[in-house]
Amino acid sequence: MLNAPTVEKLHALKLGAMAAAWHDQHGQADLTALAFDERFGLLVEAEWRVRENKRLARALQEAKLKIPQACVEAIDYPARRELDKALVRQLATCRWVEEHQNLLVVGATGTGKTFVGCAFAQQACRKGFHALYRRASRLFHELTLARADGSYLRLLTKLARVDVLLVDDWGLDAPAPQDRRDFLELLDDRHGARSTILTSQLPVAQWHDSIGDPTLADSICDRLLHNAHRIVLKGPSRRKEGKLEL
Repeated sequence: MLNAPTVEKLHALKLGAMAAAWHDQHGQADLTALAFDERFGLLVEAEWRVRENKRLARALQEAKLKIPQACVEAIDYPARRELDKALVRQLATCRWVEEHQNLLVVGATGTGKTFVGCAFAQQACRKGFHALYRRASRLFHELTLARADGSYLRLLTKLARVDVLLVDDWGLDAPAPQDRRDFLELLDDRHGARSTILTSQLPVAQWHDSIGDPTLADSICDRLLHNAHRIVLKGPSRRKEGKLEL
């Protein structure tokens, strides 16, 4: 029989998963035969697992990933894609996030840039970091609106604190003068303190010219490319092949 006062105290301490696991243990003879340390370890594991699942679900909800089901395990490696499996395994450790480095994912339309970017952002959430997805055009629009309503500094502070900021489809259009300055402000706040994932159809060698202003381009490219890992996706459009990676 379970000790009712103990169960009540577990719930009062918000250890409901541990209480449920304790109840389950009493119904399984093979578990009741275990030593105390082993049984207690299983109880702690049950509570930790439930809390970790809740934390991850909350982190993914806050990240607002465009492809929430994207994960590094679902990335595939056809030869024509020329994707380095060893590099993906290395990046999956999220050491680059711990060391505040960037990740640049480049490739033609339909090669799976957004999926890969979301997969690494999701992996960061699984490792205990906070991530946030923004399409580049909407990010600049948010910053413009924030400047107009007086919440610009507050928004910059919020974006600066995110462990992994995923900016998707950067460089599709030449940025407006104010967008260039806003992006530099954002990158300056994050440089050396947080990690940024950037996806782009534009080859890295063309980024400087596409920004427009040589001085700002120097500063933006320096902050993006310094200590950055690069993934260049090749091959035909995966949309035409009916793949989930978009």
